[in-house]
Amino acid sequence: MANLQVILQTDVDNVGKSGELVKVRPGFARNFLIPRKLAVPATNAAINRLEHEKAVALARADKTKKEALALAEKIGQLKITIARPVGEDEKLFGSVTAKEIELETKKLGTHVDRKKMQLAEPLKALGTFEIPVKLMPGVATSFKVEVVAK
Repeated sequence: MANLQVILQTDVDNVGKSGELVKVRPGFARNFLIPRKLAVPATNAAINRLEHEKAVALARADKTKKEALALAEKIGQLKITIARPVGEDEKLFGSVTAKEIELETKKLGTHVDRKKMQLAEPLKALGTFEIPVKLMPGVATSFKVEVVAK
C-alpha cells in the first residue's frame, strides 16, 4: 500500500518534528494524526504555505542575527567604572551584582540584559573584570567592568 504525505503540526515521537513533510501509512494519518490535529494532508497549497513560512522564518532569523552582531560590536567597546566603598585590606563592602552592572549600562545608553551576562558570581574585589555576554546562539561578546574604591 502507498504511503501518504502529511505536514506535521506538532512534534510526534518516532514520526518527525513540527513543520516537517513526512510519509506515513494512510490509516495512521486518517485515524490518528489528522483527527487529533497533529498533521494536515500535504496538498499543494499546504506545501507552498510551509515553504513560505520557512522562508519568512529564515529571513527573520537572519535579520535578528545581524542586529545581535551590531549590538555585540557596541557592547564590546563598553568600559564601565563602578565605585564602591572599601574597608581594610582593600576589601569591598558587599559586592557588585549583574543587576548593578545592567543599571550602569543603561546609564551609558547601551542596555545589556543581566540575564544574558555570563557572570558566575558577583564581583567581590577591586580590579578590572571581563564580563562575557551571550546575546544569542553563535553571537557572544564581552565588556570590561572596573571596580574602584570610593
